[in-house]
Amino acid sequence: MNIDILNTNGKSTGRSIELPDSIFGVEPNQHVLYLAVKEYLANQRQGTADSTERGDVHRTTKKFKRQKGTGGARAGSLKNPMFKGGGRAFGPHPRDYTQKLNKKVKTIARKSALSQLATNGKIKVVEDFSFETPKTKEFYNILKNLELHNNKILVVTPEYNEMFYMAGRNIPKTSLQIAKDLNTYQILNCQTLLLTESSIDKIKETLS
Repeated sequence: MNIDILNTNGKSTGRSIELPDSIFGVEPNQHVLYLAVKEYLANQRQGTADSTERGDVHRTTKKFKRQKGTGGARAGSLKNPMFKGGGRAFGPHPRDYTQKLNKKVKTIARKSALSQLATNGKIKVVEDFSFETPKTKEFYNILKNLELHNNKILVVTPEYNEMFYMAGRNIPKTSLQIAKDLNTYQILNCQTLLLTESSIDKIKETLS
């Protein structure tokens, strides 16, 4: 698949670049995509939710009313979940939600996600650009020239650049990622994937 390379003014440079079919042209595996997204979201959970159950409540253990003669149901402890101030019944406790996928499955998932976007025409390639100072307005104007300023986009660069990151981090609906750390959830969660020209070689290197 060949795709035109745009400049920062949103115009064609007259050049094109090939997106390899082995990465951008595979048949999307929906089940693997599901597993990858499920793993990513599960691994974002802190798992620190906790609750005070009956055995954790600090209250007297004395039987607060006699067994018979009151006309009410039997009750032996104010820690009972049915009473105000009592413990929580079957409440959450800290746990590890971490899931793990094989590297091969993750690779298939990323290829499937990239291919899905490519098939739907949601990938754009722009020539490499950088900033001498972190100017968010300049970054926003580039996105505006590319007609992406209103879209939820993911910008992929070959490597981390502090000025680039600082210029783009505050732009609404815009995420930044380096090619080797690209994950399936991020790819599927954007409306448009904006690849810088040299990031494609890094993606090939990572997924080949």
